[in-house]
This record gives sequence, structure tokens and C-alpha cells, in this order.
Amino acid sequence: MDQKRIMFYLIIRLWHLQMMNICLMMLLRMYNLVDKHYKKYILKNRSLVRHETRLEYLDSLIGSSDINCVDQLRMNKRTFGVLCELLRADGRVKKDGLVTLEEQVCMFLHTLSHHVKNRTIRSRFKRSGETINRYFNSVLHGVLRLQDNLLCVPEPVPADCTDDRWRCDIATNVLGVCSRDLKFIFVFPGWEGSASDSRVLHDAISNPNGLKVPRGCYYLVDTGYSNAEGFLSPYRGTRYHLKEWGQRIPSNHEEYFNMKHSCARNVIERCFGLLKVRWAILRSPSFYPLKTQCRIITACCLLHNLIRREMDVDPAECQFDNGAEVDETDRDDDIVNTIEASHEWTEYRNMLAMQMYNEWRQRRGL
Repeated sequence: MDQKRIMFYLIIRLWHLQMMNICLMMLLRMYNLVDKHYKKYILKNRSLVRHETRLEYLDSLIGSSDINCVDQLRMNKRTFGVLCELLRADGRVKKDGLVTLEEQVCMFLHTLSHHVKNRTIRSRFKRSGETINRYFNSVLHGVLRLQDNLLCVPEPVPADCTDDRWRCDIATNVLGVCSRDLKFIFVFPGWEGSASDSRVLHDAISNPNGLKVPRGCYYLVDTGYSNAEGFLSPYRGTRYHLKEWGQRIPSNHEEYFNMKHSCARNVIERCFGLLKVRWAILRSPSFYPLKTQCRIITACCLLHNLIRREMDVDPAECQFDNGAEVDETDRDDDIVNTIEASHEWTEYRNMLAMQMYNEWRQRRGL
């Protein structure tokens, strides 16, 4: 009898332990399901929070006032919209995944304007470093495709021009070629800083897609270049820079020519000054690969042209003034393709200088 009672007790005890084990397993299973659901909810909620934060930041850049848009992206909202449409139509930049074209352009312009690193953009736009790098290069290539649209077409100075800087058909240019209204016509980056100016210029005009100088026209260059056909340089060994003149009056045709040359060529210095004021990425050493750096320089010049074209008032020019540092088919026989100094071109410069000097003396009654 006692044995039966003991067996019965053991069976009940074993059943009780099994039930407890089953209940414990069910509790663990339920805990895992709840924990998984909670983590999924937290991750989803975190993604929503990051998305809302990103939208709020984008709205603060391009959805609020023009003042904040200019401060952060260097252009007003209207110009930003024009750039996005150009990139969408001609730059072949498209929305990829969840990143809109507007956000891609914002990240690109913010990097150029403030020269911030990838991790800074990642923190502000709530995107991964790989995503930011991919879209930066996508927009960069898109801007470079807009060269035909944004580069200024060179126009000779008309004979009836009333601006004293451009009398006697003087045009202004250097390797970064700009027009009289501070828009870039040609940009040629890529050479190392130790290369001579003449060597870089020779490469620019010998390149099939390089600088084209029509016969009978010329660009102003500094003393680092030869006085050759198509490129008019000042007299060496003669006072040149405007700050060197002060209240002095030119005493001969060479001094007068250099003074007018410096006054006209100062436009290119101002153009590059505006470029540095506008884009912080050009004011300090870049951490991008050399090939990308060259593309960035060209892109900055193209965006500079867009801003000058679309905005009535250039904010960078105001900042600069306040003291901030800083035909489509051409025939080969009508284009200058050499930069060798010549006696003929030297005589032409002397004749032009003497003519300008004599006209100036007549106007002053000297």
C-alpha cells in the first residue's frame, strides 16, 4: 500500500514539474515575442523621428526665408528651384530610393558652402556616410553636365562702350576666363601649382575642348604670360597695380597702358574673390581626391554663374564689397592655337598703347 502511495506521489510530482516547465517555456516565448515587437516598434519610431528631423532641417533651409537659404546654400529659394530643375532635366540627376533631388542638392551645396566633412552632413541630414558620398558625386557630375547651359558666351566689347575700363576694345581674361559682368566663360583646373602660367595656357588652347580665341580678338593676361597673339600682357618693369598709382599721372604711353590694363583685368581678380567668398570649400585645403577637387572647382564656377544669372542681388558681392577677403562651330584657321611671342604682336601693343595715351592726353588738354 505504501509503495502505491509513493508511486502515485512521484507521478503527481513529475507531472507538476512538467507543467511548470511548459508554463516557463511559454512565458519565455511570450517574452521574446514582446521584446521583438518592442524593438521593432522602437526602431520604426526612431526612423520616423529621424525622418521628421530631416524634413524639419530641409524646411529650415529651403522652406523658410530667402535669408536663411542664402546663408546656408549661397542662393535664394528661386535659384535653388531653378538649379533643381536644370539638374533634373539636363543634369540627369534623379530621385533614388527615399532621397529626393532637393535633399541631394541641399547636401551638395551645404558641403561646398561651408567645407564641412561627411560626418557633419551625416549628423544634420540623418543619412549614412556612404549615402552622402554617393549623392555628392551624383550631383557633382550633374552640375558638370550643365556647362553648356551655365558657362557664359564671350562677347567682344562694342566700339560704342561707355565704360572707361573697356575703352579701346580691351577684354579681360586669364586661365579662369570671365566676362565683364563677372561670369565665367572658361575654367581649366587640374595643373599643379608649380606649373608655369605659360605652360598651363599652352595646354588650355591646344586641348580640343579648350580655350578658343578667335583671330582678331585677344584676352588680357598678367606678366606671367608672353605678349603673344590673342593674349595682351602689360609692359614689364613699369608701374602696374592700381594701388601703386595713387594720385600719380602716367608720364608715357607704357605707364598709361599698364594703368588701363590693370583697371580692366581687375575684374578677373574680383571674380575669383567672389568665388572664394561664396564657397568655403575653395578657401582651404580639400580632403577630396585630386580628380574630385578639379570637378568641385568647375562646379563652383558653374553655380557662381547660375547665381549671377538668376539673382538680382548677389549676396557674395555685397560681402566682398564690405571687405571680405578673398558661333558654336569654329574653323581651325580662325582660332589662335599658339602662344609664342612675336614682334608683330609687340608692335600692335605699342601702337595700341600710344593711341590710348594720345587720346587720354587730348581729353585732358595736355
